[in-house]
Amino acid sequence: MPGSQRNYRLPHPEPIDALVHARSGGIATFMRLPHIPDPQELDIALLGIPFDGGTTYRAGTRFGPRNVREQSVLIRPWNPVLKVNPFQKHRIADFGDFSVNPLSIEDTFTRVEKQMQPLLDAGVRCVSVGGDHSLSLPLLRAVAKKHGPVALIQFDAHNDLWDEYFGCRYSHGTPFRRAVEEGLIRESSFLQIGLRGQGYSEHDFDFAREHKVRMITAEEFHAGGMETARKELTTFHDLPVYVTLDIDCVDPAFAPGTGTPQVGGFTGYQIVELVRALKGLQIVSCDLVEVSPPYDTGEITSLLAANLLFEMLCLF
Repeated sequence: MPGSQRNYRLPHPEPIDALVHARSGGIATFMRLPHIPDPQELDIALLGIPFDGGTTYRAGTRFGPRNVREQSVLIRPWNPVLKVNPFQKHRIADFGDFSVNPLSIEDTFTRVEKQMQPLLDAGVRCVSVGGDHSLSLPLLRAVAKKHGPVALIQFDAHNDLWDEYFGCRYSHGTPFRRAVEEGLIRESSFLQIGLRGQGYSEHDFDFAREHKVRMITAEEFHAGGMETARKELTTFHDLPVYVTLDIDCVDPAFAPGTGTPQVGGFTGYQIVELVRALKGLQIVSCDLVEVSPPYDTGEITSLLAANLLFEMLCLF
């Protein structure tokens, strides 16, 4: 229950103490929160999905949850912009990592959907950390079973609406094609923000246009600023919303640790501002994906991801 007296607040130790503990063999958790794998004890669950079997270029996102946990020890509980302490408002904890099958994307999808079910049945809203973007499909399948088709807001450099990669229907480039086909997303309630870069052909966006997917390219955002996004977001009020954030929506100068980097993206500040702009929407769950620590520089991508997770918690 929101506002319960059993809120789980950030422990007292300083961030450096928690980091030393994590590196010396202790268990690192998101934002130094307790590890509580019981859905009945939670309002919001932070969880990891260490799977990158849907990656088509640079692998490594299976290590994303681990590194984001380590960088999240720097997070403090008060958000001075949104004026909220999410840990006083909700019972939040680190639920742990979902079990995955690194050799099978289909089996992993089945596992993720099954493991989401008790959380959703208990009314828990989930903030999932990948892992690659293929994971949004089983997450959306589980959420749609609970809420019906949802509105979707996607921050991404790529639209991930391709039909196949190398003859495979499941990859990190196809999850939302499958989600549209399976009726998991509400018609005319799908917004993509940050699209940019080269395509395969002039027909890359035909499917999106056919299914009334609204798009704000990076070029349109840089030209029109935040008002370009705010105008589109007003249409999502009073709808159940799922938010998915691919870290490659951020320019590789600010987030180099990702599998398919694309120049011309958001700055760190711009993506934080965009996430904050979602405040007031009825967000049922969200995910943050494609953090690939092997390609990071000074762990700045994991640090940004940890801060974005905190901003997401402040939206509930």
